[in-house]
Amino acid sequence: MAQKIIDKKKTLRYSFVDGVFASCMGGLVQNYLTPFLLAVGGTLGQVGLLGAIPNLFASLIQLKSPHLVEKFRARKPIMDLFVPLQAISLLFMALLAVFARSGPGVFIIAVVLFTSFGALVAPAWSSMMSEIVDKEKWGQYFGWRNQVLGIITVIAALVASTVLHFTKKTGIFTGFAILFGAAFVFRMFSWRFLRRMEEPALDQGPPAVKGLITGRRAGNFSRFVFFVGAVSFAANLAGPFFSVLMLNGLHFTYLTYIGISSAQALALYLSVKRWGRHADRVGNIKIIKATSRLIVFIPALWLVSKNPFYLMLAQVFSGFIWAGFNLAASNFAYDAASPEKRTRAIANLNAVSGIGLCFGALVGGLLIPLLPPLFGQRILSLFVISSASGLAVAFFIPFGLREVRRVERVSFVRLLSSMAGMPSSYGKQGPDPI
Repeated sequence: MAQKIIDKKKTLRYSFVDGVFASCMGGLVQNYLTPFLLAVGGTLGQVGLLGAIPNLFASLIQLKSPHLVEKFRARKPIMDLFVPLQAISLLFMALLAVFARSGPGVFIIAVVLFTSFGALVAPAWSSMMSEIVDKEKWGQYFGWRNQVLGIITVIAALVASTVLHFTKKTGIFTGFAILFGAAFVFRMFSWRFLRRMEEPALDQGPPAVKGLITGRRAGNFSRFVFFVGAVSFAANLAGPFFSVLMLNGLHFTYLTYIGISSAQALALYLSVKRWGRHADRVGNIKIIKATSRLIVFIPALWLVSKNPFYLMLAQVFSGFIWAGFNLAASNFAYDAASPEKRTRAIANLNAVSGIGLCFGALVGGLLIPLLPPLFGQRILSLFVISSASGLAVAFFIPFGLREVRRVERVSFVRLLSSMAGMPSSYGKQGPDPI
């Protein structure tokens, strides 16, 4: 099949503008779903459901994304259809806030719709972008893109916290209605520029090779997907309950809450470009192994102090580590699958990761009432279990994972030293020695 010639520079420009508006949407929404649920009377169990059910639906429904790509023989129609539907789900949330009469169950349904429509888009978008961006620049480009758009997300989140702070006395639901309504507008602008992108011709390959990944790489990729799912499970035992601890347990204001949350996001986005440059050189598996061994300490850091400034520092560490893990996991899926199988590979990775997030949140919600308080908070006991589970996952599961391309050799210590800005020499190219 002749390769369709597209204007890559123009397409990347439109993609970036789309990303700017989508980031504004994310900043207004992503940190405020749990606070809204708490505002309408949500319980700890319902917080667990909010962290579980949308992820489960998103994980299962996005497995349909590759089938839709095969049906349309293109990826852009999927984005053109489901992005506005995702925007409409935000409008539904805004209406729930306006009338302030919805129970937690109705809001969880709205979040399921929002998350599911976004999940259908993600594999198709990732597959398309992996072909528009030159392969040797994946880490550098996506690191840069994530950094710039992430800073925009943080700014939007800070604006959102200011809105909630000033509307809390007059009517907090007015503030949430403003946030969700503005997010709807931003998503519609995002869709406008997304539609202007040009899609490379989709080579689906002959029927005989439409499977996911074949040969020796299949077992390696399967282990990788299972490992990411296990990390997601261990991390999300605690993940949905950080917001509850800050708002209900420690009684932080919305400004303090978003300041701590934004510290993580800001660190993540400021470091992701640097992680990308390292991933291009030393490979993704090395970074995945290194960061997964540090992720385990994140929940335990919350046991040390309740001081907001300390918690901001803990979140900076969290953002730095998660930036490397998330970027390397996405890029490894790009590396491991050929272009015609990439949509399916990404969908499978995201699905297993989402299922891990779902069951982590469910188990966490079920465990909290059964746990003894630690320093006066049952949630802190759950954080200990989350760290212990992550420790088992990080040190026992990833052995056997191998890089799929030739990369420079580097030790765990030298990688982290280089990321911290210390001089480091990686050495010659070759397979990952660990």
